Amino acid sequence: MENLKGKIHSIETFGTVDGPGIRFVVFMQGCMLKCKYCQNRDTWSTSEGTEDMTSDELISRIDKYKSYIENSNGGVTISGGEPLLQVTFLIELFEKLKAKNYHTAIDTSGMVALTPDIKKLLSLTDLVLLDIKHIDSEKCKELVGFSNENELAFARYLSDNNIPIWIRQVLVPGITDNEQDLLKLKEFISSLKTVQKIEILPYHSLGKFKWENLGFKYELENTPAATIKDVERAKEILGI
Repeated sequence: MENLKGKIHSIETFGTVDGPGIRFVVFMQGCMLKCKYCQNRDTWSTSEGTEDMTSDELISRIDKYKSYIENSNGGVTISGGEPLLQVTFLIELFEKLKAKNYHTAIDTSGMVALTPDIKKLLSLTDLVLLDIKHIDSEKCKELVGFSNENELAFARYLSDNNIPIWIRQVLVPGITDNEQDLLKLKEFISSLKTVQKIEILPYHSLGKFKWENLGFKYELENTPAATIKDVERAKEILGI
């Protein structure tokens, strides 16, 4: 365990959107999903474009910003990629972060099996930013390559174990903006006890160039960006 290294794609030192306060955000390398709207196509590979770091090396960087983090009631957010693919590394990291009284958050799709390691990591996690890809299982599979069974079970586990949740969904015109789907999402969210916030993230194609630079076809080429009006409509349907 001592020399365990995490594969890290990039770091943001003054994040303000991935959890409360000022956040030190670590983007982990590797993702098993195939989200058609992915902004970070370069994070999919489990080997390319990474910096390997031990938990101590990472914490030494985080500690440089501790005063900013503490004064803003912020913390450390682990994002990706899909961070839960590196659960053993994150357990070690979070144990050390909790010993230093850092607030810990994970930005995840929750599309993993609830193994003992995942449950241990969640016991060290103060907040989960849960990106529900699509409430309809078949449409979810079409959009990201997997059904939503695991992520909905993940959400229920968080609720049952009193772990705070921020629900996120990317609003993609013609894909995730159907009224009945949004009402179904509202019903599911209302069944969870620990949801603190619901965020609708408007789809845009700013990540398209990353797909093209890697030699891949961007599948949502003809999908328009979500407008402010689209987002307001979705919020109204969701009652937020």
